[in-house]
Amino acid sequence: QVQLVESGGGSVQAGGSLRLSCAASGYTYSRFCMGWFRQAPGKEREAVAAFDSDDTTSYADSVKGRFTISQDNAKKTLYLQMNSLKPEDTAMYYCAAPLCSLYWVPDYWGQGTQVTVSS
Repeated sequence: QVQLVESGGGSVQAGGSLRLSCAASGYTYSRFCMGWFRQAPGKEREAVAAFDSDDTTSYADSVKGRFTISQDNAKKTLYLQMNSLKPEDTAMYYCAAPLCSLYWVPDYWGQGTQVTVSS
């Protein structure tokens, strides 16, 4: 059974930074692509960043240059470093797998972690 557990959300002022973590278990992590979605109130869930099994990454246009996705295979953990945060980044952020590109539909989801950015 695949389990994804997010942490690291919180409240921050515009321009600040946060790092989200997703601890994964239940599969062969080193060959499992993963990524992050977010959903703001009243909006559809959108893919934010994806980390492919060959270490290539992809990002939504809205976060390019500000967010960085990475993983630690030894810790079986996926990260999302979010810099220069804007109020429009406020959303519930979900870890998901498999997510080899932004166009995949994942089978597994974490419970979500809230990110709130104030102006």
